[in-house]
Amino acid sequence: MRQAIRKFPRLWRSSRLLRRWYHARYDAYPDWKSILDQNKVLWESTKNQTKHGPHVLLSTAIGSYAHAITLESVLAVALRLRGVQPHVLLCDAELSACAECDASLYPQVNRFVQQGPQQDLCRDCYWPAKRVYEQLGVKVNRLSALVSNDQRQVSSSIVESISVDKIRDYLYEDLAVGEHAYAGALRFFATSSLDKNKISEGVLRRYFHSALVTMFATRELVRKEKFECAVFTHGIYIPWGVMGEVFRQEGIRVVNWNVAYRKRCFIFSQGDTYHHTLMSEPQSDWENLDFRPEQEERLMDYLESRQDGLFDWIMFHRPSSPKEPDLLANSLGLDTTRPIIGLLTNVSWDAQIHYPANAFSNMLDWLISTCKYFATRSDLQLLIRVHPAEINGFPPSRQPVITELRRSLPDLATNIKVVPPESQMSTYGLMSLCNAVVIYGTKMGVELASVGLPVIVAGEAWVRNKGLTLDASSPDEYFSILNRLPFSDTLTVDRRRARKYAYHFFFRRMIPLSFIKPKVGYPIYKLQLNKLKQLLPGATPGLDIICNGIMKGSNFTFDEDKSKQAALRQTV
Repeated sequence: MRQAIRKFPRLWRSSRLLRRWYHARYDAYPDWKSILDQNKVLWESTKNQTKHGPHVLLSTAIGSYAHAITLESVLAVALRLRGVQPHVLLCDAELSACAECDASLYPQVNRFVQQGPQQDLCRDCYWPAKRVYEQLGVKVNRLSALVSNDQRQVSSSIVESISVDKIRDYLYEDLAVGEHAYAGALRFFATSSLDKNKISEGVLRRYFHSALVTMFATRELVRKEKFECAVFTHGIYIPWGVMGEVFRQEGIRVVNWNVAYRKRCFIFSQGDTYHHTLMSEPQSDWENLDFRPEQEERLMDYLESRQDGLFDWIMFHRPSSPKEPDLLANSLGLDTTRPIIGLLTNVSWDAQIHYPANAFSNMLDWLISTCKYFATRSDLQLLIRVHPAEINGFPPSRQPVITELRRSLPDLATNIKVVPPESQMSTYGLMSLCNAVVIYGTKMGVELASVGLPVIVAGEAWVRNKGLTLDASSPDEYFSILNRLPFSDTLTVDRRRARKYAYHFFFRRMIPLSFIKPKVGYPIYKLQLNKLKQLLPGATPGLDIICNGIMKGSNFTFDEDKSKQAALRQTV
């Protein structure tokens, strides 16, 4: 596939555009008209109820994000059924760069620098989402109508006048537009840092311009309309990161969401991106949980299933080689009589935003520093497992970990073994060989702690700050922890506490919606709904939790026991 992209860039670009056009017209978006035609009485009765109801803004903005439009259109209907007046914000080809753009779509990046996405990507982005919301009678606010020509000129002047090295830290009236522009450019290239050349600079300036335009438009909208809450996906990158900055500064409550691991489930968070809130949520949310044996059994069954991804939306890796630890060790030339320390990478570009507790500036800095340290520890073996999403994720990483390692450390120490991303070896089997595991930002720390494996955290992993791992906030603190390796048997992980948190993470923070049906291809799910009654209060417990969180600011935590009781009351 990569060779095909390089050899036929125009064909690759046009084929992706053709697929998007097909999905936009035929099968990616919900057909609300047919649903409402079967439920006219109920739907018409909601009009008077919402006239004086609170206003909520659904502002994911990128119309070609069909999965996001599907879910947020459901929320628009469900909120209206609860007396809320939903509004929508959509980009109508105003932005010169956004999260839909990436270098794999533009093999000749200079073309993107010169023209932006308006001539291709934007053509089938706005109208499919607009059609969905028009079927619902929801007010659609267009980004271009919210920005004046003077503001466009101010944005262009700032972009042209600022030196490229100052963009990342640029603040506009205390809004961190530069940080989110930089994160957007990293995502475009799928790298952890930007090259110092005209092409990278051109892409960054496009994202910076989009960040400024997003800021002006969002601020204009929220100052003319009184919104109780703004709901949108992710919470970082362009345009979402800047939107969040504006909403919070203007005193509007923010709700961010994303597709969760488990099928039919979603993660919602109050106030900020889940990348932040999952690390900072109070321990009281889960540590006093009545964790029963049947819940523990369900958790462990699910964790076992994650090796093959049977119950997950997306699986980056399905191991086909033997899972037995001894066979894996022999194939890698590991000496099982000497302590082995595992190291799990994450995708270098993913979620590159500011985390004050990081011990290192980025994942690659941490990885190289760790390898240099272990080169001095001949008593230990370091087993590096490169994340399979480097090649199987979207967009695929353009900064492979192994390439960066070879560039920085051409003569890697003999006690360091690297398992590449394309390897079919089981990550779970590999880590079972280890005395401890060091991680930066991978979510697998939750699972490893659950099986009693000591985990050292140097970055923004969600398992951090839970009293389950050894967390480092500086290089000195990190290397001080490494100096204690190998850990003796006296260092034990509180497995019950770890499993209690894992249950909270996988089964309480991930909210199920029964009317969302997984599917193969793009998007990864579709709406499976016949009657609006399924969206009424009390009909779908997960939806009630989401709507209450949006309307009242309550926690987005799914309590299965309460949900079963509510379902029982519905049947009585």
